Amino acid sequence: MNGTDWGALAANLAACAATAAAVFLATFFVSVRRGLHRIVDIAWGLAFGAVAAVTWVLSAGHGDDGRRLVVAAATTVWGLRLAGHIARRSRGHGEDPRYAALLDRAPCNRTLYALRTVHLGQAALVWLISLPVQAASYSSAPLDLPAVCGIAVWATGLAFEAVGDRQLARFKEDPANRGRIMDRGLWAWTRHPNYFGDGLVWWGLYVLACTAWQPALAVLVSPVLMTLLLTVGSGKRLLEKHMADRPGYAAYAARTSGFLPRPPRRNAPRPGR
Repeated sequence: MNGTDWGALAANLAACAATAAAVFLATFFVSVRRGLHRIVDIAWGLAFGAVAAVTWVLSAGHGDDGRRLVVAAATTVWGLRLAGHIARRSRGHGEDPRYAALLDRAPCNRTLYALRTVHLGQAALVWLISLPVQAASYSSAPLDLPAVCGIAVWATGLAFEAVGDRQLARFKEDPANRGRIMDRGLWAWTRHPNYFGDGLVWWGLYVLACTAWQPALAVLVSPVLMTLLLTVGSGKRLLEKHMADRPGYAAYAARTSGFLPRPPRRNAPRPGR
């Protein structure tokens, strides 16, 4: 009979909470030593990989091996790619303005405030967002058509994220583009192909956990929360606030979708026109 081993899953939830906390506590000590809290962004992807690894080990004998393997591999590939991309992008840069502004408003000791809000706060988010990874690994249901659809959604999201990041990186590498707005490739269809891809990744992983209505309902918070973080939380909203005064950005925003990809509006003005 297909089902979820809820007792074993409960133990896994506790183990993964400890794992996420350990990753971000280690990151906190490194950040304090280097005086650079932006390192936490690299740990974000690594923490999901660590949770996937712990879940893979602990779920042995409790869930379908095929589903366990797919979920662990998908989560780890996504997390390592993201961590590597952020590490390359941030090399040689100082503190992230988001964290600098946050810590400047600290009502108490800056270091303790950074521990609570920047590091342990993200550990809690990793644990909560990783719920589909954990739940799917404890389901005895073999891979089926809905699972294949979930894998396809995940793969589409990963492609959007990786291609979008690479296109932007190559654009920035060209000195002729300094001060210009990236509006080519995937960036002509959505102002945030990387954020859109990130959201798809977690909706795909969520589908892999939907082996019955109970786990589907229990872990729905994960993709919903990730989507909200990307669109109205610390992702799209803050980035667009930072970009708002850049020449040409208003015209770009007028013709380009804010999140879901679509062809650019033809009648919208181009930069400089």
